[in-house]
Amino acid sequence: MTIDKIVAISGKPGLFEILSQTKGGIIVRSLVDNKRFPVNAVQNVSVLNDIAIYTYEEEVPLREVFKNIAEKENGKETINHKESNSTLLSFMSEVLPNFDDERVYASNVKKIVQWYNILVHAEFDFATLEEEEETTED
Repeated sequence: MTIDKIVAISGKPGLFEILSQTKGGIIVRSLVDNKRFPVNAVQNVSVLNDIAIYTYEEEVPLREVFKNIAEKENGKETINHKESNSTLLSFMSEVLPNFDDERVYASNVKKIVQWYNILVHAEFDFATLEEEEETTED
């Protein structure tokens, strides 16, 4: 399982792994309950590898934020996504100190934390994020 095969689907909770592609969309598997289902081209699908977080200097890829959280938590689960907004924002300032607090909202941090914890439960190997980063630079 690689980060470029994991997607978020608007209107559906959790994360999903792309299993195959069809003529009208994709087949995905939920990382929460392992159920498989088709997703048509009308639904809004976001690949985690394509998501970035605003900082004051640049946009930081979500995979780097996940890597920072994994290093901070030693690959274990992190805080609950239902924590208070101030707790979530202070957590974000620990893992990404220069994030743009005017454009990154507590709801965004809530999603990041929730997705990270889903990936931990799905036994995602965060060490692969470093390898992918190196191969994209070549």
